[in-house]
Amino acid sequence: MSQYEHPARTSPDHEVTVEDVRQLMGASTPHFALQLRNRIATLIAPLPADHPARREGEAEIQRLVRLGFSGETRGTHAQPGQRTLKSNSDDVVPGEEPIAQ
Repeated sequence: MSQYEHPARTSPDHEVTVEDVRQLMGASTPHFALQLRNRIATLIAPLPADHPARREGEAEIQRLVRLGFSGETRGTHAQPGQRTLKSNSDDVVPGEEPIAQ
């Protein structure tokens, strides 16, 4: 996943909406969480603090940070003698709780 953004969303005359943020949220997985976080942050950066899309985006950014650092366990217990691989971090992101598996 790249940092590329749809041209319609970056047009100077486009008003960012909550739906724009939700379209980006739809693809959130641990693997792409931090890239999506960056895209949402760029999208909402020019919006005022009380804008609905900014509030939605800020909440989603918090979720994506948690997902990106603690939201994935790889492997299965079905493999004899093998342990599952840990997420990127055993530590909780400062100020955040890990996402339940």
